Order: sequence, then C-alpha cells, then structure tokens
Amino acid sequence: MRSKLITMLNKALILFSILLIWQTTNAQKKKVNKIQVVNFDKLEPYLHQNNDTIYLVNFWATWCAPCIKELPAIEAVEEKHSDKKFKVLLVSLDFPKELSSRLEPFVKSKNITSEVFLLNDPNQNRWINLVDANWSGEIPFTILYGRKFRESYTQPFTFEELDSIINLKLNLP
Repeated sequence: MRSKLITMLNKALILFSILLIWQTTNAQKKKVNKIQVVNFDKLEPYLHQNNDTIYLVNFWATWCAPCIKELPAIEAVEEKHSDKKFKVLLVSLDFPKELSSRLEPFVKSKNITSEVFLLNDPNQNRWINLVDANWSGEIPFTILYGRKFRESYTQPFTFEELDSIINLKLNLP
C-alpha cells in the first residue's frame, strides 16, 4: 500500500514538473516586448535591411479599427513562420503621450509579441514619402520587403491573404 502511494506521488510530481516546464517555456514564447519610442531617423534603418530576411513592417494605431482587426493575422503569420527568415515590425502611430495609458496596455492585453515601435516624429510631411513614395499616410499600411523586392499595401489583411503572400516570398507551397 505504501509503495503504491509513493509511486502515485512520484508520478504526480513528474506530471507537475512537466506541466511547469511547459508553462514556463510557453510563457517565454509569448513574452511581450518593450515598446521602443523612436523618431523617423532611428526607424528608417529598419525599413531598409539588406540581408536574407523578409520583413513585414506594419504602420497602425490603437484608434484604427481596421488596424486592430488585422493585428491577429499579422501575429499569426509571424508565429507560423517563426522558424524561417521572416520578421514583423509594428510601427504604432499612436500619440506618444498615450504610451503608458493606451499603447502599452493594449499591446499587453493582446499578447503582441512582434517588435513594436512608437513613432514619435510629428513631421509626417518629411517621412511619409521616405517610407514609400506612393503612401499618402493612411493606415493600416504594410511594407513587405526582402533583398530583391519591396511591396506596399494600403489595405487590412486576413491571415489567409497575408500567409499566401508570405509563402510566395519564402518560396513555400
């Protein structure tokens, strides 16, 4: 009887340990990144990386309903392709004074794990054309680029649409 109890306790301890390790690993994967507040000069290099990675750069804001609607699709595509050379950068156009009252709580509540920048540069007339000559400033706005291509989109995406485009760029079926 006592040996059965010890065996059951050992099994329970092993199961508990496995669950604890899984929970810790899963929590680390879903870690929400710190938001970097940058001006355009600090952001610009991220728009022109010259390496073998494909970048999706999305301009959005918490007050933009279509932006909010597409964020889960962007996060899901990044998670699906996390083992590939694919990176997502989210550039928030929220008001800098609302960083701690609005943007940070939003990012945390939505478990956004992509790298997030808050663009704090009021001179839009200077930097909008530097982001993309065809961009008028509306959001959501997405740039997808790699070493041999650069595309921009002024539409919100579904997961299926975005995944299809990314698969083509990554040469996946």
